[in-house]
Amino acid sequence: MAKAMTTKAVEAFKPGPKRREIPDPALSGLYLVIQPSGVKSWALRYRYSGKPRKLTLGKWPIMGVADARAAASEAIEALELGNDPGAAKRKAKAARIEAHLSERDKIKTLLEQYAKRHLSTLKSGATVKRELDRHVRTVWGDRDIHDIARRDVIDLLDGIADSGRVVSANRVRSYLGTFFGWCVDRDIIAMSPAQGVKPVVKEKSRDRVLSDDEIRWFWRACDDLGFPWGPFGKTLLLTGQRLGEVAGISDAEIEGGVWYLSTERTKNGRSHTVPLSEAVRAVLAGVERVESRPRLIYTTTGASPLSGFHKGRNHIAERMAEIASEEAGEPVEIPHWTFHDLRRTAATGMARLGIPVRVTEAVLNHVSGTGGGIVAVYQRHDYADEKRAALDAWARLVADLVEGRSDNVVQIEGAKR
Repeated sequence: MAKAMTTKAVEAFKPGPKRREIPDPALSGLYLVIQPSGVKSWALRYRYSGKPRKLTLGKWPIMGVADARAAASEAIEALELGNDPGAAKRKAKAARIEAHLSERDKIKTLLEQYAKRHLSTLKSGATVKRELDRHVRTVWGDRDIHDIARRDVIDLLDGIADSGRVVSANRVRSYLGTFFGWCVDRDIIAMSPAQGVKPVVKEKSRDRVLSDDEIRWFWRACDDLGFPWGPFGKTLLLTGQRLGEVAGISDAEIEGGVWYLSTERTKNGRSHTVPLSEAVRAVLAGVERVESRPRLIYTTTGASPLSGFHKGRNHIAERMAEIASEEAGEPVEIPHWTFHDLRRTAATGMARLGIPVRVTEAVLNHVSGTGGGIVAVYQRHDYADEKRAALDAWARLVADLVEGRSDNVVQIEGAKR
């Protein structure tokens, strides 16, 4: 009686000029298949409905001798129950392929690929990904991209606009157009369903600035809400810096009362320094740190900066309205404002204090206006002292507004427009 096939025996078998099948004496129908290339695999030969069949079980050495016998035994048991193990394997493989193809063209899958292959190379990629996840993935995530029609795009944008976020609707339209264009380039779809879709509305330049009362209500609302939106909102107002820059502020960027922003952290790619007023330092000192490798100040996870800005703004706005109504003794409706309006409010406040435009632009890290052109090339003065004086003065004005002492605004001595 021939001995059962062993691991050592399988390793010893050498390929020949032709394909070979060596039976395993321990289990009838189980064969070791050796290709001329040296590749070895396992197969089971059996009969079903009177016809000879072959079932490939797996490759050696991934599938060892014991595993091959177990797989062959399982197939033989299926035969004894009247089932064709080969047909079952083909059916399972077809189901896996179908499931893969189904997932492959889902919006959520393609958005992940788009973020990885395209958005990750862009400075604004994180912002675009956040907006697409919030407005597109949540609505269309499980839909096949081939089922998205132009009407779907219009309905999606209308829904965003109807919630009061008209500007966001226009931004999402732009982001979708680029995403679908990327899908066309990769031969995923033949034509973009966003093609020809017009902006929801024609945008107007915003000029919203918070009034003195609104600044007071805003500050009180931030006090009431606490971390994260309370101190975050105060930092935005007091520094006048951009939303993403403040969200990503870390202890590693602050030294000697100055906040240092690298080129990678600014929208315009220019390094920037922000002298921190005593008021800002007090706000940041009051934030209880969440353990974070990048030493982020505004984080709830310890892994990434604060996000969900729309909801955060709404929390502050709702509390502002409650405070205003309590003061007035009747409902008060506050005009819509955005976090970016706090930046404009800070700039307007500095102008109110007589801060020169060039200094205000230096504070805001603006490249346009008086800071552009030849002046920007040859004027290398960083306005460090002037920026500190301006931000200190603005912080004092905010404190006066919060305390109701804003009747007499004192301009910075010697300030010229």
